[in-house]
Amino acid sequence: MQPSASGLILVVVAGAELFTGNNLIVMAWASHKVSTGQLLRNWLVVYVGNFIGSILTAYMMYLSRQYEMSSGAVGLTALNIANTKTGLDFVPALVLGIFCNTLVCLAVWLCMSARTTTDRVLAIVPPISAFVAAGFEHSIANMYFIPVGLFIKAGASATFWTNIGKTAADFPNLTWGNFFLANLLPVTIGNIIGGAVMVGLVYWSIYLRTAQKTTAKPAQMKPAEHRS
Repeated sequence: MQPSASGLILVVVAGAELFTGNNLIVMAWASHKVSTGQLLRNWLVVYVGNFIGSILTAYMMYLSRQYEMSSGAVGLTALNIANTKTGLDFVPALVLGIFCNTLVCLAVWLCMSARTTTDRVLAIVPPISAFVAAGFEHSIANMYFIPVGLFIKAGASATFWTNIGKTAADFPNLTWGNFFLANLLPVTIGNIIGGAVMVGLVYWSIYLRTAQKTTAKPAQMKPAEHRS
């Protein structure tokens, strides 16, 4: 099972909050059940919470020195992933973010039909595995993958660099500036488009908009009933 699938399973089953999944709150907003302020507040609070949790997790994993395992192969993989992600141009990162959260929110949407935990797990795995296999960009996952590479680049020992046959200069894209501007910014925008628009608003317009109009339409009295 893909790690990202495991992560979303933990979020959905345990009832945690994930920014990308919460893009579907736009459906409640479109139905006038939450205000624009409530929607944006939720997104902001959850995004910041996800960021803090991801950075702390990345730093703790760095402190564990797991990246030195297998003669530094684990750390080299982390560096290559982070360097590639921070080297994306704006438009490719944006589009990869759109497709990513389309699949993530489809996984969450599929869970709406689940009746058991097993159903939820089986619904989540295929779409999430597809986004990971396709190399799409997930803003919250990148809050871990890129910082852990940054921590390794800044603090790894000389022995680690010798073991992998590289130096910090071999990963030029990997900077905090590129993390925020070249990756996190376009990917977050893409995630919102993919989740809120391509899934949330599309499925709302198909399934909920008509139902809402039907419910809101006042019942008309028959002429005979009106006279009585």
